[in-house]
Amino acid sequence: MQHRTVHDVMTQEVVTARPDTPFKEIVALFHRNDITAIPVIDDQERPLGMVSEADLIRKEAVLPDPEGRTPGRWLEPQDRARAEAETAGGLMTSPAVTARATWSVPEAARAMDKHKVKRLPVVDEVGRLVGIVSRRDLLQVFLRHDAAIREEIAHDVFGQTLWVAPGSVQVAVHEGVVTLTGRLPRKSLVPIAEQLCRAVDGVVAVHQSLDWTEDDTEVQLEHPHAYQAGRRQ
Repeated sequence: MQHRTVHDVMTQEVVTARPDTPFKEIVALFHRNDITAIPVIDDQERPLGMVSEADLIRKEAVLPDPEGRTPGRWLEPQDRARAEAETAGGLMTSPAVTARATWSVPEAARAMDKHKVKRLPVVDEVGRLVGIVSRRDLLQVFLRHDAAIREEIAHDVFGQTLWVAPGSVQVAVHEGVVTLTGRLPRKSLVPIAEQLCRAVDGVVAVHQSLDWTEDDTEVQLEHPHAYQAGRRQ
């Protein structure tokens, strides 16, 4: 089985900012390119951080209202400094959480979830920016057709990986949900088959009612000293 990688789904032409890019120019970049965040890079094209709409809107939070009150008093000193910044270097969230183009889609998804970010700058082996991947990009795997998912499971999982005889297992896929029926040669293969199917790109869930020919999960091992004890009697 071959998983789609970050390289397969990322955007390669990335809109970027420099640390000295002014606030208003960042807003203009968002508007012209219909984006909500950009990487801030150094002179070697390495990501230093990210500036998002959330970083920019914070400035509105610290502006006095018509009565002269400052609503942003609750902000921590560091957040207040960022809210009052005038350039990308002061506004950005840093350090940048990055991905590699060779990562699988699940790897990138786990990184986003762990760091609570919506997008990842993608870097090469020396840390230079080569793309950017968003949550929406990662969801592309769920656009795979049911027929393609079924073919991969039947051929790669049961045919090439588990070496199950053709026709032993029936695979049905509807809206990405996989249903497995039939018989496997050993009971221990059931959870393995289910896990392998879940790992196929585009699979939403797996339901199975698989039977088995041999129960190899309850093998009773003879006590190692039983034979010797019997010989001494």
